[in-house]
Amino acid sequence: MTRLRLGVNIDHVATVRNARGGAFPDPVRAAILAEQSGADGITAHLREDRRHISDDDIVRLTAAINIPLNLEMAATPEMLAIALKARPHAACIVPEKREERTTEGGIDVVGQFARLQPIVAALTGAGIRVSMFIEPDRKQLDASRALGAPVVELHTGAYANAGGEAQTKLLKHIHNAAEFGADIGLEIHAGHGLTYDNVKAIAAIPHIRELNIGHFLVGEAIFAGLAESIQKMRALLNEARQ
Repeated sequence: MTRLRLGVNIDHVATVRNARGGAFPDPVRAAILAEQSGADGITAHLREDRRHISDDDIVRLTAAINIPLNLEMAATPEMLAIALKARPHAACIVPEKREERTTEGGIDVVGQFARLQPIVAALTGAGIRVSMFIEPDRKQLDASRALGAPVVELHTGAYANAGGEAQTKLLKHIHNAAEFGADIGLEIHAGHGLTYDNVKAIAAIPHIRELNIGHFLVGEAIFAGLAESIQKMRALLNEARQ
């Protein structure tokens, strides 16, 4: 089975830094350590309100790491201009509400198709790989393909927060969406809310090529260190694929 890539989101290293101001802990240092510890890519979400990652972080990340940078961004003119200037390897378009604590669900590609189309075209024209952060829904997958995005990231938050039979049903839903998306030519990624306890079932879905995990790994780093946390997650992904 194809090796599953692990993208590490370093947003919440910046959250800790911003709680006090100043320069520490540095999310760029975390990204370099993640690269050394087995991460295949780094994800950073530059939010409208700059609550964690800053513009300067994006500039420094671009210069410092040797693995792909995935810029999570809202579909706004401001973020498009930043992406076109920074030229990250990839841009993942996510919904964003100023009042939310974290991304609460997938973007509605079907309902926002006309607004999203020129943004996807501009990013693609600049050589930036575009992914759409969506719910595991066939209509959203079809719309993402029609939009010209080569990649989708399936939102796993509902699965991660569920338990028992509900979680089993949601896992099946994600599996079916991943299979359908792969069948129509999309590269399938997934992420949100994944932990040591719930990641292996998602990682075992053969159509998924990459998982993006952040908050849990940064939290575990308080107790075990970032390198050990990433290495343990990497091992779990490998086990799931065997």
